[in-house]
Order: sequence, then C-alpha cells, then structure tokens
Amino acid sequence: MVKIKPISIALFLFMFCVKASDKNIAQQKVIIEKPVLVSTITDPKADQIIAKAIEAHGGELYDHADYSFFFRKEEYRFINNDNSFTYEKYIRDNNGNAIKDVIVNGTFTRYNNESTVNLSEKSVSKYAQALNSVIYFATLPHKLKDDAVNKSYGGKLSIKGESYNVIKVWFNKEGGGSDHDDTYYYWVNVQTNLIDYLAYNYKVNGGGTRFRSSYNRRNVDGVVFQDYVNWKASKNTPLEKLPQMFERNDLKELSRIETEQVQNNKK
Repeated sequence: MVKIKPISIALFLFMFCVKASDKNIAQQKVIIEKPVLVSTITDPKADQIIAKAIEAHGGELYDHADYSFFFRKEEYRFINNDNSFTYEKYIRDNNGNAIKDVIVNGTFTRYNNESTVNLSEKSVSKYAQALNSVIYFATLPHKLKDDAVNKSYGGKLSIKGESYNVIKVWFNKEGGGSDHDDTYYYWVNVQTNLIDYLAYNYKVNGGGTRFRSSYNRRNVDGVVFQDYVNWKASKNTPLEKLPQMFERNDLKELSRIETEQVQNNKK
C-alpha cells in the first residue's frame, strides 16, 4: 500500500523528470490511504483565518469544481463532488501514445491508449504523488482543511506595505509520509484574505528552503487561480525570516509556477 500526504513537496520538485512509460510487475491498482489522525493540532485563530482564505479563493465552489489547465505543457484536470474526487493528467510520450494518470478517491491507475499499464509500487507512488502535488498547489488553500494538517497562528506581519496574518502548517507523522516533517508558512492578506506568499522547507534530496510570491491572479468563474515566482534561500533559513529577505532582494529566483489555459468544464 502507498500512503500519500496532502503535500509532497519533494516529489513535486523532481516530478518533471518522470518518464511517460513504465513496464514492470503485474497489473495492479494501489490504494492511496488517507492520513491517520494522531493528535492533530487545532488552533481556533488559525482555523478561522484559513477558513476565510478558502472562502476568498473559491469556498464551496471547490466542492463541486471541474477545471482543467496546463502546467509546463502538460494537461491536468480535477473533478470534485463533495467527498469524491478525480485527478487526471494527460501526456503524449515519444512514440505518440496517449498516457493518462488518474487518481479516483485515492486509487491511482495509469493508462496507455486506454489500456492499464503495469507499474511497480515505487513507480505508482512516484506518479501518484506527482499528480497530487500539482493539483494541490493549483487549488491552494482548499486542502488546508484536511484532517492531517496542523495549523498555528503566528501573529501579523507587514510585507511590502501590506498587512498579513501568519499561519504555520505541519503534519502528523502517522500517515504523513516520509517527508512529514516538512514545514510551511502562509501569509494571508488581512484585507483580501488571499494567500499572497507561502514558504516551505524540505528534507529529502539534501533539503532546501523555498519562498513563493504570487502573481497573475485571476478569478475563473468564482475560483481563484494564481501563479508563483519560486525563490531560493540558503538551506535551513528560518521560514519566518523569508519575507524580510524577499523585501531586501536577498532571494534568488529559481522558476515560475504557472497554470495556463484554465477552463471551467461545467460551462
């Protein structure tokens, strides 16, 4: 069985190196288990701020959303129906085959021209985490209400003249995956309740620290999509110091996280 955490940033970082085909063990479906609740931290102030952020970004529209978009020239789709969900990714491999990765309520399957592909458990975990990560970040902060998410309130902070509520996020060890000890910070605009900035650290592949600033925000039929500049700081830099470093231009731009051709499939 393969356990998938709501955010798996390490796999998100190297997901673009994944090949489109994999022929290994006998055909299988692997159930991606939901995280086990163990002493989740509930901070009423943080919960209230995140609830307002979710509402500002789309709120209940997320619960019945059906959107598609392109990310780095690959097409993705997410379909939500209350507690039921489907995530999809469409690829053309070097031989022109139509590859489709699908997660339905936690079960991952890969198709090649509509036929299921035999994958090792390791490959299933890699592809599933990659697909989940793209949808997760594209729909932030929707998944910050998940049961395995711990949140605490860190007060207010000014960034470039705007006031922000600071939210720290971490995860339960049980059900949290190998990178459960990653930590995230979100800076929620006091006036708009939108997430303008986020930051995280990760331990795998030598570890690292990242800061993201949003841009190109647009409202697509009630759901907010936005792109990010991905900034690098020195390893182990405290996340709470990143906004000040950003203001001083002490961070190095690494990449752009852009969702393109966003389409509401219910129209």
